Amino acid sequence: MFTGIIEEIGTILDMKKTGNAMSLVIKSNKVTEDVKLGDSIAVNGVCLTVNDYQNDRFTADVMLETLKATSLGTLTKGSSVNLERAMAANGRFGGHMVSGHVDGTAVITRIEKAENSIYYDLKLDHELAKMLVLKGSIAVDGVSLTIFGLTEDQVTVSLIPHTLDETIFPEKKVGSIVNIECDMIGKYIYRFLHQQKEAKQTKTITEAFLKNNGF
Repeated sequence: MFTGIIEEIGTILDMKKTGNAMSLVIKSNKVTEDVKLGDSIAVNGVCLTVNDYQNDRFTADVMLETLKATSLGTLTKGSSVNLERAMAANGRFGGHMVSGHVDGTAVITRIEKAENSIYYDLKLDHELAKMLVLKGSIAVDGVSLTIFGLTEDQVTVSLIPHTLDETIFPEKKVGSIVNIECDMIGKYIYRFLHQQKEAKQTKTITEAFLKNNGF
C-alpha cells in the first residue's frame, strides 16, 4: 500500500529486456536507505518488487502484463521516475490509499499555468473516467492528486509548486503518457453497483425471456 506522496526522483540506469519482460536498474538514495529483498517500491505509480539492491540503486523486474497496462515500456536509460516506498504502519497518511496497481494510462492534452499552480488535462479511457468523481482522488504517475475537472474521457488535475519540485511532472509535455490509478474505494463501489445492475437485469422477465424458455 502507498500514499501517493513521492519520496524521491530516481533515474533509470539500465534496462534489460528478456523476451516480453524487462528488468530495471534504478538509481536512488532515500528509498534504498532501509530496503530489503522483496520490498515493494512504486515506480511512476507501479508497484514493483526489489530483487537486488546496493546503497544507491535497486533492481526490479517488470512482467508483460505490467508493460501492457502502464507507461513503463516507454522509459529509456536516463529517464526520471517517481519513487515511493510502501507505507509504514506508523507513518503519516498524507495522500490517499494507492495500491500501485495501475488501471491504465492517459495522455496529457493541456498544460496551463494559473497563479501558483499548473493545470493538466489528461485524456483517458471512458471506462476509467466512470470510476472517478469530481473533487475525488486520483494517482497520476504515482502522485496523489485531486480531480478539479471531469468529463466522459478527460480529467483535470492541478499541481502546486511543492509537488512540481518533488516529482517528474516538470518534465512532462503535451502528448506525454502517464499512469492512472483510480481511487480504490471508488473502484469497489463502482464494481458493486455494476454487479447489482447486472443482477437486476438478469432477473427481469421480458417477452424475449419467456419465448426463450418455452412460454
